[in-house]
Amino acid sequence: MAASRPADAPRPPVPAGPPVYVIGAGPGGLAVARELRERGVRAVVLEKSDRVGASWRGHYDRLRLHTTRRLSALPGLPMPRRFGRWVSRDDVVRYLEKYAEHHRLEIVTGVEVHRVEPAADGTGWLLRASGGRELTGSAVVVATGFNHTPRLPDWPGHTEYDGELLHAARYRDAAPYRGRDVLVVGAGNTGAEIAVDLAEGGAARVRLAVRTPPHILRRSTLGWPAQYTGVLVRRLPVRLVDRLAGPVGRLSTPDLSAHGLPRPDTGLYSRVRQGAIPVQDAGLVDAVRTGRVEVVAAVRAFEDGAVVLADGGRITPDAVIAATGYVRALEGLVGHLGVLDGRGRPVAHGGRTSPRAPGLYFTGFTNPISGMLRELAIDAGRIAKAVAKSAGTPAAKAVEAVELERSAGKPAAKAVVKPIEKPTVEPAVQPTVRKPK
Repeated sequence: MAASRPADAPRPPVPAGPPVYVIGAGPGGLAVARELRERGVRAVVLEKSDRVGASWRGHYDRLRLHTTRRLSALPGLPMPRRFGRWVSRDDVVRYLEKYAEHHRLEIVTGVEVHRVEPAADGTGWLLRASGGRELTGSAVVVATGFNHTPRLPDWPGHTEYDGELLHAARYRDAAPYRGRDVLVVGAGNTGAEIAVDLAEGGAARVRLAVRTPPHILRRSTLGWPAQYTGVLVRRLPVRLVDRLAGPVGRLSTPDLSAHGLPRPDTGLYSRVRQGAIPVQDAGLVDAVRTGRVEVVAAVRAFEDGAVVLADGGRITPDAVIAATGYVRALEGLVGHLGVLDGRGRPVAHGGRTSPRAPGLYFTGFTNPISGMLRELAIDAGRIAKAVAKSAGTPAAKAVEAVELERSAGKPAAKAVVKPIEKPTVEPAVQPTVRKPK
């Protein structure tokens, strides 16, 4: 992780010409913008909302990172120790605001990019954005987020259901549900935490509908965070990790089969590769064991004011909260370019690009066992290095020379970059967060 430095420290000059556009001012987009700026490449972040970190602001109040503070920081600015080991949602937002300010990133809010197309001259990209804007960039980084658009399953009868049905994206805290009977659908990290929050917050009854039993891990065992293990095993063969994880899981978490939550019959890492990250226990195990959270079968349909379960049972909760995940929603933006797989996810990410779309990068569309924020930080450097190298900027050549000396074990010489005479675009000299005119 790069060390932090004063905001007024000298930086490579920013060249004239079309900038690199970064779509999304979440942690991935901000990290890429910082790394590009460090390499003398002008990066303009386009954010459809009015502030950075919009998706983080919308998460439920209880949320804390399941990754450690140290391994969740973005390049160039550590998270403060006062945030604690497991950082809260509000502190993540504060950190992202400070990050944009500290690195003087150029961010334009209130601009939503609808479509990315190759530029007519074949040398860059054309972005079609809200308000009829057409922007030309030398490269594009898509950082619109893994959890972009809430996904609600097409359950039969759900549109006619007259009870309260909402996606977990709209849940904030347990206050509106005190004294009520609530069904939470989905046993991922979000569903598990919301169920616990409701039980602790005064809901009269909390049930958790589970389709596939999740792997449950202690967030930390004897001071050793589960994330550290995820980092260590990420590159190992899937079958090997599955074999190792089985005994560890049995030792660290009790068998909840008697309470309707059996151990999974598929390996932990096999599930991760399918997109199912283990549930970090933030109180679910105790809540299930004590009966404060009741496990029921998956939801099959809504019928005559009741919820029909997969085992044939029928229940009539006061509210249903669907923690059923999100979709990336990239089809309209880049689907026509042939860069998405069958699940709508980019075929290449990080510093690699699809042969069909050189200069189009993606970050934040994987959900790694080693931690999303850690991987965003790593990908940011890879993307910036690839962009700078392809751009052939003087700053890029200087940075490349320094990196070669470091890899050879020589003391790194100070990069000297000749300023560009009479630049047509002035670099941002202070934190720049502005709304379009």
